[in-house]
Amino acid sequence: MKPKLCVLLATLIQTECVSATVAWPQFRGPNCSGVAASDKPPVAFGSVTNLLWKTAVPPGWSSPCVWEDRIFLTAFENGKLATIGLRRRDGKRLWQQTAPTEKIEEINPVSSPASATPATDGRRVYVYFGSYGLLAYDVDGREQWRKPLPLAALLNGSGASPALTPGRLIINRDQEHGKSSLLAVDPRNGRTLWEIPRPEFASSYATPILWKRGATEEVVLAGSVRLVGYALKDGQERWSVRGLEAVSVCPTPVIGDGHLYAMSRSFGGNNMPPFPQMLADMDPNGDRRIARAEGKGLLGNKFIFDATDTDHDNIVTEQEWNAALAFIAKGDHGIFAVRAPSRGDLTDTHVVWKQKRGVATVPSPLFFKGRVYAVQDGGRATCFEAKTGKILFEQERLGADGEYYASPICANGNIYLASTRGVVSVIEAGDTLKVLARNDLSERLMATPAIADHKLYVRTANHLWAFGK
Repeated sequence: MKPKLCVLLATLIQTECVSATVAWPQFRGPNCSGVAASDKPPVAFGSVTNLLWKTAVPPGWSSPCVWEDRIFLTAFENGKLATIGLRRRDGKRLWQQTAPTEKIEEINPVSSPASATPATDGRRVYVYFGSYGLLAYDVDGREQWRKPLPLAALLNGSGASPALTPGRLIINRDQEHGKSSLLAVDPRNGRTLWEIPRPEFASSYATPILWKRGATEEVVLAGSVRLVGYALKDGQERWSVRGLEAVSVCPTPVIGDGHLYAMSRSFGGNNMPPFPQMLADMDPNGDRRIARAEGKGLLGNKFIFDATDTDHDNIVTEQEWNAALAFIAKGDHGIFAVRAPSRGDLTDTHVVWKQKRGVATVPSPLFFKGRVYAVQDGGRATCFEAKTGKILFEQERLGADGEYYASPICANGNIYLASTRGVVSVIEAGDTLKVLARNDLSERLMATPAIADHKLYVRTANHLWAFGK
């Protein structure tokens, strides 16, 4: 065989092997996009319809992470954090490893300390717990390395998932008390490659994504007030865009058609009471200060009280409360598109459009074929034209109520939207809302489903389901 033909054949074989890999390797699949371009999972499914298998799993809200014949999850049960490996063909549990935690982080009552989705490159599976740090196992559950990190302190507990990028494993460590950072480690051994302090960022839950443009590779992270791009190589900040909320930024941005789409909606700056109103309910001794024991409502929350009590004397003064209001007022809710950036503050030059209606609190936006989709609590779906921001349909009902924590995903031109009540609505991608199916699994659902090998994997409160034909 001629040498050139041998090289060509080897290249074709290698390309075919890579393209044939069955993988949904991290939160929302490749680069957190939520799109499985070549898969065709079922539209209708349930306890008897298109069910391949159903396996009992311990509690946790991490999403399924898939590589070939393995599925990886994290869980929290009986005070222990664990990583689980299952066989994809039948759901059989193959291994379980317990994280060596000493203390479990404080979380929102509806959340779980096992909320971060694992990531995998097929050689190792990487997990992050705010209660411990980072751990890596091989696909058969043998520990490869561990990297303890300081206990995370966030308003609702940690939620960001580790993100795999070329030569880097990236984790968002935003938290309270000015201790936030963006961390990059070597996936081979857990060695820190760089860590960038982010002291002005607080309580964000977005997963980092990679924005690659030619030779330019940047890690993009949404957080308090700003969307920021960092050089993948060394973590140096390259650009930022203002326009996000100041507290509890949850949605992970997405990329499409050369633009990046970021979204946030949390406290806002207009619904926080002035200090005199706070005193009416929380100042029984009339000293015009609110002690920790007097805190109610917002100030009854430990993390909100701690974040407001900047001198840590267990007293919130009017000056501290007004400073908190001023910080929150810097934020802005909505969804916006950013064109390929350069350097510096690009707020006034690179924001293509912004909309404030139809914006979700927790679920991330979905880009698919020139449109951006969002789903809000109450089963209200909105679609934007990606190029202009024009609203194609707004807050139209799916027919499935309840809250929405899971992010939309897409395959075969259909979008899957999962509510906490366990109803997964499937809509057809397009300029108008067309509901194809409403699939009721009758079990609480918080985790974003996964798609691989023409199958849909859904984690509910007590089970992992596999649907296909």
